[in-house]
Amino acid sequence: MNRGGETIQVRIASDAGGIRLDRALAQSVADVSRERLKALIAAGNVAEASGLATRDPARKTQAGEVFSVTLPPPTALANEAQDIALNVVFEDAHLIVIDKPAGLVVHPAAGNLDGTLVNALLHHCAGQLSGIGGVARPGIVHRIDKDTSGLMVAAKSDRAHEGLARQFAVHSIDRRYRAIVAGRPNPAAGTVDAPLGRSPANRKKMAVVESGKRAVTHFRLIRPLRDAALVECRLETGRTHQVRVHMASIGHALLGDPVYARTKSGHRAVLENLGFRRQALHAAHLGFVHPANSIALSFESELPDDMAQLLDTLNV
Repeated sequence: MNRGGETIQVRIASDAGGIRLDRALAQSVADVSRERLKALIAAGNVAEASGLATRDPARKTQAGEVFSVTLPPPTALANEAQDIALNVVFEDAHLIVIDKPAGLVVHPAAGNLDGTLVNALLHHCAGQLSGIGGVARPGIVHRIDKDTSGLMVAAKSDRAHEGLARQFAVHSIDRRYRAIVAGRPNPAAGTVDAPLGRSPANRKKMAVVESGKRAVTHFRLIRPLRDAALVECRLETGRTHQVRVHMASIGHALLGDPVYARTKSGHRAVLENLGFRRQALHAAHLGFVHPANSIALSFESELPDDMAQLLDTLNV
C-alpha cells in the first residue's frame, strides 16, 4: 500500500555508514522505493537532525545519523477508476493476482483510454496502490495481450513493485502458457531461441530479426488434435507477442491469431462455427517469490470456456 502524509525518523544503521543517502534510507524505509526516495531528497523532503534539508542523494552517510523523511501523499493517476469486475485469484497488502479474461486491455492507450485492467485496479485497490515515482498507480510489471486470457500479477506496494520487477528482469518468474496451434510439433518438445523485434515490413508486428532482443520459448506437446495440437509454452524471456511469433516461426501458428497465422480452410470453418475470434492462448501458470516475505507462490488457471470448447471440437 502507499504511505503518504507522514514523516518518518530514520537512524542510519552501523553497517550503513559511508554509503549513499538514498541507498541507506531505502534499507530502513519499508515499502518506499530507492527511486522515490531519491526524488524526495531532491525535492527537499529529507532533513538532517538540525532540520536542514539535504538535497544530495549521493551524500555519504555516517552511522547513527538521524534523518526525517516526509512522504507526501502520492498524486492521483490521470486514469479514471472504474468498477469493472475482476477475477481475483490472490490478494494481500503487497500484490494482487488476476485471472484476466480475453478482450480486456491491460493498460490505457490510444483507442483504449478506459475499460482497462488499470482502470479496474484503480477502483478495486483504491488507496492501496504502489506510489513509485510519487504517483498512485497499480504496479503493472508485465502484460499479456488484449485477446490472451490468464494469470497476471500487479504490485500494490513499492516493495512489491521493485521485487517483482527484479524477478522479471532476471527471468526467474515461472510463466507457462497453453496454446492450440496448427499442426503437431515434431519433435514433441524443444526450444525456440530467436531474437524478436519490430518487423521491418510492418512496424505494428513483431518478427524474428537478428537485431532484436534475445527471446527464448520452451515448448512441449500436451495433446495431439485434429491437424492441430495443444502445447505448453514456458517463457524464459518475456517479449511482446513472444509465444505467437515463436510458434509461427517454426510452422505452428496459434489458431485464431489474426496477425501471425494463415488459417487453413478446415480450421477456419471450425473457428467460424464456434465464433472463436482470438489467438488460442492462455496464461495457465504463474509462479514467483513473494517480494515481501520470500514465500514461493504458484497459481494455476484452467482453460477458459472458449478454448475448452475449441479443444473438444478438435479432439482426435
